[in-house]
Amino acid sequence: MADEITIQRGTWERLRDYYQEVKVEMKRVTWPGKQEVYGTTIMVLITTFAFAAFFYVCDQSFSRLIFHTMNYLLHRP
Repeated sequence: MADEITIQRGTWERLRDYYQEVKVEMKRVTWPGKQEVYGTTIMVLITTFAFAAFFYVCDQSFSRLIFHTMNYLLHRP
């Protein structure tokens, strides 16, 4: 029973220490400015749409290739 109390107290102390260290580290963080956030957000959106378009073209190309291949193989005399 005494060991459980020691373990719990140690756990709570470690948890408290962890949160105190997090607070200290968060004060050291250099947060980006509004312009930087705006610029990176636009870049992420552009990249996302570019990848979506690329994968759409790949998907359509492979679908047509498979369709024509299967059509050729299934309708041969």
